[in-house]
Amino acid sequence: MKIISMIPARYSASRFPGKLMQDLGGKTVILRTYEATVETQLFDDVFVVTDSEIIFNEIVKNGGKAIMSKKEHECGSDRIAEAVADLDIDIVVNVQGDEPFTEVTSLKKLIEVFKEDPDKQIDLASLMVHITDPEEINNPNTVKVIVDNFNFALYFSRSPIPYPRDTNAPVKYYKHKGVYAFRKEAILDFYRLPMKPLEASEKIECIRYLEYGKRIKMVETDVQGVEIDTPEDLERAKKLWK
Repeated sequence: MKIISMIPARYSASRFPGKLMQDLGGKTVILRTYEATVETQLFDDVFVVTDSEIIFNEIVKNGGKAIMSKKEHECGSDRIAEAVADLDIDIVVNVQGDEPFTEVTSLKKLIEVFKEDPDKQIDLASLMVHITDPEEINNPNTVKVIVDNFNFALYFSRSPIPYPRDTNAPVKYYKHKGVYAFRKEAILDFYRLPMKPLEASEKIECIRYLEYGKRIKMVETDVQGVEIDTPEDLERAKKLWK
């Protein structure tokens, strides 16, 4: 089984343009993420895939591997699908470019999902974290996920799900972490299939998989990590790096 990692990287992020080229302990955020992913030693290869010459040059000049997207893409999954279409691989793991604190144990759990699925019943796997802070539960920037008894995703939303009509019900809230592992066929299907209304409404790309009947295995982790979406997140990351 050949397993690679792809790190999709846009320069013009809407909330924090140029965030991947910001300094984090003497290196850029995207270079930190790339190096941390390589250092896990979990992958046969690691690439940054980008539409930005600035990011492409940053990786290549530091000895890394990067791929330039051939056209504009709406989301990271589309960018990865284009990049892997002609590669001889089985599994591709999407590591977010704005998460430089790559965590080995969680990535191992994702990869293990496919090693324990010889009949290829699982199309993709992703991470979720139990959250209890009401502010985070209600924050639309935090994507929540609900799962069935076997930890297959039922739905993702920016709204609090489930809705707490009965506040005494013993439900747990889970934050979806945007780290995915895909079978190659699943991500190519995603690329070919048009966006449907639920994905368009929520602006959550993994909903497309659910709308087309794909099976997403969610893996629980207790590692929150640091996603750099705002200048404040970057300052928090700098403190952690020290």
